[in-house]
Amino acid sequence: MSPSFYLLTLGCPKNEVDSEGMQQLLLQAGYQQTDDPRRADVLIVNTCGFIDVARQESLGALRALARRKRRGQALVAAGCLVQRSGAELAQDIPALDGFLSTRRWYEVVRVAEQALNPHPNPPPPAGEGEAMSPRSLVMPRRAATSASAYLKIADGCDAPCAFCAIPAIKGPYVSKPVKAILEEARQLVAQGVQEIVLIAQDTTLYGRDTDAGRDGLAHLLEAIVAAVPTLPWLRVMYTYPTHITPRLIDTMARLPPVCHYLDIPLQHAHPAVLQRMHRPSDLDYTRRLLARLREAMPDIALRTTFIVGYPGETEEEFQALLDFLAEVRFDHVGVFQYSAEVGTPAADLPGAVPAPVRQERYRRAMARQQRISWAKNQEWVGKTLPVLIEGEAKDDQGLKTKDQRLRTKDHGLLVGRSFRDAPEIDGLVLATGQAAIGTIVPVRLTAASPYDLWGEVV
Repeated sequence: MSPSFYLLTLGCPKNEVDSEGMQQLLLQAGYQQTDDPRRADVLIVNTCGFIDVARQESLGALRALARRKRRGQALVAAGCLVQRSGAELAQDIPALDGFLSTRRWYEVVRVAEQALNPHPNPPPPAGEGEAMSPRSLVMPRRAATSASAYLKIADGCDAPCAFCAIPAIKGPYVSKPVKAILEEARQLVAQGVQEIVLIAQDTTLYGRDTDAGRDGLAHLLEAIVAAVPTLPWLRVMYTYPTHITPRLIDTMARLPPVCHYLDIPLQHAHPAVLQRMHRPSDLDYTRRLLARLREAMPDIALRTTFIVGYPGETEEEFQALLDFLAEVRFDHVGVFQYSAEVGTPAADLPGAVPAPVRQERYRRAMARQQRISWAKNQEWVGKTLPVLIEGEAKDDQGLKTKDQRLRTKDHGLLVGRSFRDAPEIDGLVLATGQAAIGTIVPVRLTAASPYDLWGEVV
């Protein structure tokens, strides 16, 4: 009888794509997948180790599975937490039978087999210095269960951000070959995917580690659109402000499938804080960049993220962030309270901001942005937008998605997204009417809230 595996994915979309690769390798090796950990021979948790909250969630999941692990089952820890602190993880959870760092997830079959048939002298947890194998860059995609799919175009990070542990976890930036990306895009479109979301630690750095030059992402967008001309939506996430080139802006404006949407994490809006963060601190440059984007694409939706409570942040510096929010008026903003990460330069900075102050600044920033987002959404009321239908919400039964194998009925609200909203992090469009899940339909918008829009299928 073929062995079975259970795979739990925690963390960001980059982890989701790595899990797809592990899933496909296990299936190709003859393993059977199950959603019930009690029935699996191999239990795999693809962990997140980015910030303390994510680490605690990953540790909790591993400990829960370790407590319930039956005789003959193997428990494997994979992902960022292994890469960052594999040795400590092995001591903390002795029931672990195998380890997969972020840079060797493609060895999942070998590790699973070793875990099921343990050697008297097992190898130690993965070290931090391993290089990514080229094999991990060319992988078949699993059958799509949604009309939207992430496509990772690179791994690793070369940015010097003082607060971030990603470079230590992921290693240096490595662009995926264009040929591999185009093959994945073709597979996804053939499965009926309506939206491909390009992700990496920094998508705008794509190709700069090769001979593609500073406009590698612009060339990649052109190549994807040419390779899959029937793809309706192509979205770009995780861009670095100083890597957004005029050629990229022109390409986004010129190619119809490319969503007029850009995610530009800025992290703060006071030069002194940005300098302490080792982030681009020329706010006049940022203002000019945002103006160029809006001039080229008047309907563009702009998203950013900010960190409040960074070491040394004064009330004056925080007020500069609030003023910047009011001035620039982003469509979507994520606000995060600073989390000190061991091993990062920021963890040794003086001037720690007390937790109650961080929380209070978080609330103030979110309140300021909610008013802006509500006003921005109100501007769309009365207009018609294409909406990707992803599920159904019916009365008090909550969101029902295609992943749960549900279909739209003759009543209830359809749930979807417009080009202005990225999956999982932005708002929704809720509409009356009939439409098939996984299709893009016109919706006339009739009402708005700070996060979501309401309308009716035309």
